[in-house]
Amino acid sequence: MADAKISMYLPPNVNPTQAAIAYGCRALPKLNEELQSDDLLTRQKALMALCDLMHDPEHVYTAISIGCLESLKALLKDTNDLVRIKTTEVLCIMATHNVGREGFLEHNVIQALSFLMSDAQPACRENLYTAFKHLAQLPAELQVVAAELHAEDDRGDALEAVDPLFALRPLAAHVHHLEGALGIVNSGLIPSLVWKLQREEEEIQVLLLDTLAACLTEDATEALASRAVPFLKEKLLSTNCDIRSKAARTLIAVSVPPEGKIQVWQHDVIPILVHLLKDRDEEVQANAAGALMNATVTTEGKYAALDAEATRPLLQLLTSSLSKARLNAIKALTMLAEAPEGRKLLQPHVATFRALEEDFSLAVQRAAQIAIRVIEWKP
Repeated sequence: MADAKISMYLPPNVNPTQAAIAYGCRALPKLNEELQSDDLLTRQKALMALCDLMHDPEHVYTAISIGCLESLKALLKDTNDLVRIKTTEVLCIMATHNVGREGFLEHNVIQALSFLMSDAQPACRENLYTAFKHLAQLPAELQVVAAELHAEDDRGDALEAVDPLFALRPLAAHVHHLEGALGIVNSGLIPSLVWKLQREEEEIQVLLLDTLAACLTEDATEALASRAVPFLKEKLLSTNCDIRSKAARTLIAVSVPPEGKIQVWQHDVIPILVHLLKDRDEEVQANAAGALMNATVTTEGKYAALDAEATRPLLQLLTSSLSKARLNAIKALTMLAEAPEGRKLLQPHVATFRALEEDFSLAVQRAAQIAIRVIEWKP
């Protein structure tokens, strides 16, 4: 007859590093209590459980309503490395949901996170910068709306599209997500983010550039005063194509205000951007063309680009597979065509622009029509 034996192994599908989750509506309140426990292991297990639960926006909403954000803010100051890492991971996951981002703004989580920007643990810093990125970035669906609204705008001229979010300006009051980037700007973190760009690992630099690109679209004043342009110029020369691409994209935002355009010219960034038009990565090419689009609004910028022979690589981008690259190249060439020398160089290529009037992208069609008018203009 067989004897009954008690197994020495844990039951299947049980994670010993994670707190047991209470049933139903008691789950999150119990975890919130455990976050405030004096026992280190209890806090760690509660954080591990929250990392799983926060993927559901309904749980995020409940967690915020019962005060979990305040508990998490307190844990950001914990002396235990794992607690800080898992706390920033929970906040990073929460920031992927709109309700989480709203909670960040309402509960001043941005400032609480900022104290960990110099944390000794790279994982902790990576989590917080990822949270900032999610908080700041405009959703892809709104970028599509901006492009469509811009393409339908009948008031366009050569200066019409130097701001990638031009068409969203009238809607800014209705787009709550834009407040995330503005919240980071208003927290006074831009100089610190620019400074960190020179000292962080490459993986974190990519996150910083994503965050800066979104924030500087709102206000580039502090970045320009913090020598952002020379720092970004250095990143354009990186061997990492992601960093080159995102540095050029950040320069698009930096060069929207007049002071940004002047600094891009003064720091000799334009010849580097022209060189990047021939980069092996199409995203780098597209963003470099976008930065040139803004930088060549000024007379000095136009002639710096012409001196660097920007017209030939820009014309080659008109056949790019990326509609963004074609659009930015057309706009940059339109800027160059405002100079007599640029107009003379582009007149033999009017047929190329006419072919783009049949492009599948409405924005490209509209930009090509404007370019033809500028190139064929006679004094």
